[in-house]
Amino acid sequence: MDVNQEIKDKVAYIIAVISEFASAHSLSNAQAYRYLERFKGLDFLNRFYNVEHTIPFEDVVEDLTTYCHRKGGGLV
Repeated sequence: MDVNQEIKDKVAYIIAVISEFASAHSLSNAQAYRYLERFKGLDFLNRFYNVEHTIPFEDVVEDLTTYCHRKGGGLV
């Protein structure tokens, strides 16, 4: 797989996770994006993509919720 395809796959995955996170917390996609950006959830996804993309979305949402909460986020 070439680098461009890897980047496209990662971006598509992050977009899907944002949507799942939004649904799980009754947020719009834009609200979920802003929350994940503010509380470093997107950095978490980028850094741990290799592990996170191998587990179910509901577990990823749980990981993100916990991580962002530790960074000051109010969602639990």
